[in-house]
Amino acid sequence: MAITIETPYGSSFDAQDLIDHLKGNDRTYIIQGQKVCSFINHRKPNSLDYWLRENYANNKNTKQAENIVIERLVKTGLFREGKFTCPDSGQMCKGIEIVP
Repeated sequence: MAITIETPYGSSFDAQDLIDHLKGNDRTYIIQGQKVCSFINHRKPNSLDYWLRENYANNKNTKQAENIVIERLVKTGLFREGKFTCPDSGQMCKGIEIVP
């Protein structure tokens, strides 16, 4: 059963696609990584914002991983919010992880 998550900017994706992406990269979490910048200047390629821009955004130069997207993912029951080590910066950042 598909669980469609809509972004504030007119795109949508299936929550299972994110789970598959994470598992395919041997990860259980992803940081939010929302940045106000052009796609080419995004410095967190392992973030939800980057993944959404790369795969689903109508405009790759608009940040996609708004707080409402995190809330919608958590509301599915498939993810929980927390602080995680960013694979790109090494800093602790807001993100979500797959609920075991």
